[in-house]
Amino acid sequence: MSEISDFVPGTDGTVHLAKLLRRDLARCAELERILFPGDDPWSESAFVSELKRGHFYLGAYDEQERLLGYAGLALVGHPPRAEAEVHTIAVDPEYQGRGIGRALLRSLLNKADEWQARTFLEVRTDNDAAVALYREHGFEVVGVRKRYYQPSGADAHTMMRPASSTVEEGGGT
Repeated sequence: MSEISDFVPGTDGTVHLAKLLRRDLARCAELERILFPGDDPWSESAFVSELKRGHFYLGAYDEQERLLGYAGLALVGHPPRAEAEVHTIAVDPEYQGRGIGRALLRSLLNKADEWQARTFLEVRTDNDAAVALYREHGFEVVGVRKRYYQPSGADAHTMMRPASSTVEEGGGT
C-alpha cells in the first residue's frame, strides 16, 4: 500500500500516513508503554498478531520516516452488514494536538466507509478529548463497559458510528 495522505494539516513539517510496517512495531509497543502506563499496554507481539490477521493499520511518519503515531481497524463481514472496530489510535505525546490523531481516525473511517461498515470503539470515560473527537466524527455512546481497562479498572464508553460515507464530520481539516 502506498501513502494514504501526503500531508497532515496543522503539523510542523511534513507528516504522511502509510501502511504500518513491521519494522515499526517495537516503536508502537514503546509508545504504548508511554501512553498507557496504568493499564495493560499492547506488546510488540500483539501488534504482530494484528498485522498477521490482516487488519488495517496505519502509521503517521515524519520526513525522516520516524513513527509519530499509529491506528488500527478490524473489518468483519461484508457490505451491507459489515462492521468495523477501531482497535487503537495513539500519537507520541510530543506530537499530540497537531492533527495527527484526527488524520489517522479519518483514514480509518474512510476504510470503514468503503466497506459500508458500522464502526465501534471503546474509549476511557475520562478521556474527554478523545470522546469529543469521536463525537465530532459521528460516534455516539451506546454503552458503558465497567472496569474495562486493566489493571486500573477504568470504565470505557462503547461508541458507534453508523455505516455511511456521508456522516457529517465536524471541525476543520
